[in-house]
Amino acid sequence: MPVAAVRPFTALWASQASSNLADGLLQAAAPLLVATLTRDPLVVAGMTVAQFLPWLLATLPAGALADRVDRRRILVAGNLLRAAGFALLALALAGGWRHVGLLYAAVFLAGCAETMVDNAALAIPPRLLPRAELERANGRLFATQSLVHTFVGPPAGAALFALAASAAFFTGAAAFALAGLAALLLPVLRPVGEKDEPAGPRWTTVTQDIRTGWTHFWRHDLLRRVAFISAAINFFGAATGGLLVLLITGPYAVAMSHYGLFIAVPAAGAIAGSLLAERVVPRIGGGPTTWLAALVPAAGYAVLGLGHGTPLALAAMFGAAFAGSLNQIVVSTLRQAAAPDALLGRVTAAYRLIVLGVVPLGALGGGLLGRHLGVRAVFLAAAAGLALAAVPLASRVTTRRLRDAETFPVGASRSDE
Repeated sequence: MPVAAVRPFTALWASQASSNLADGLLQAAAPLLVATLTRDPLVVAGMTVAQFLPWLLATLPAGALADRVDRRRILVAGNLLRAAGFALLALALAGGWRHVGLLYAAVFLAGCAETMVDNAALAIPPRLLPRAELERANGRLFATQSLVHTFVGPPAGAALFALAASAAFFTGAAAFALAGLAALLLPVLRPVGEKDEPAGPRWTTVTQDIRTGWTHFWRHDLLRRVAFISAAINFFGAATGGLLVLLITGPYAVAMSHYGLFIAVPAAGAIAGSLLAERVVPRIGGGPTTWLAALVPAAGYAVLGLGHGTPLALAAMFGAAFAGSLNQIVVSTLRQAAAPDALLGRVTAAYRLIVLGVVPLGALGGGLLGRHLGVRAVFLAAAAGLALAAVPLASRVTTRRLRDAETFPVGASRSDE
């Protein structure tokens, strides 16, 4: 990595690490708080709906914002907003006010801020690093994300929640505040033109900008196809993820204080996948990686739905996370290399609208199915659904097409795509 790029990338790395630590703390604390208030699968799944609904409502405007204003400012403002929101929630909990609606409101507002932060953050690496360094840089970012978001944060969040519910949310608020401060160390990242020069005054509307980004994304067959694959993975992941706490503390009879283990172990798989991606993906190819990202989690859902033993369940979750992290790096590198910087925020937003916009729908569907048929039925349905979805979606994603797309302009058409 060029010396001149080390300090800015380190600032981005630190900001992302701190915000993902906060996310990890809340990933354990939020469902535990809901589980202490209700055992209704639909109400529990409602927290995931509230958290990811902003990706349906705000992600396209957030992408346009990332291409219009200094991306550093977006990271600072978004993280400080999340810090303020969870600090207020912690104060309410400390004062004895516990209501599921309060948590819904907090995670919804945090989700709105997250759409801004994540779209901007994903568009920053190409501004800091040359193309040859992107895959390695993405691997480091995603490995750190997995480490702190799902390996360090959840066990710490569960332990803090066991001491006091407010302690977990106060700590999360502090981590978001640190993320905002770290982002201040980034260089100015104003919008650029097509030739990577500072953009002049904009005469287009936000609606026109959104339409332009969406059109570029939609016309790229391969980028669109991998988006639908990831959407299928996330849909069934959301259907099961919100109910995992009920499965583990119910049929599996695991104590709430140990719930973080079921987030930490898959995180170890994600970390391993992120760190080994630059070796594994070239060996097996990007196409097979896409297949594994869908089929391995499908097998994991079947194990969770049918099994009773904790070790086998953890092994299945580890494997699913490993495959998923390999695919995440393949797709992120493809998107960053295929889209020009002037459109990267909007193309990223269009991609994430599909990929994350299905999450509240999956969570709602899982909650309804769990209420009527039981929690285990949701995991079995997810296993069958994801396996069936992988066949038509991944069939035309090949290693050669992924490689070619990195140098093929977004928005053009190809006869072989």
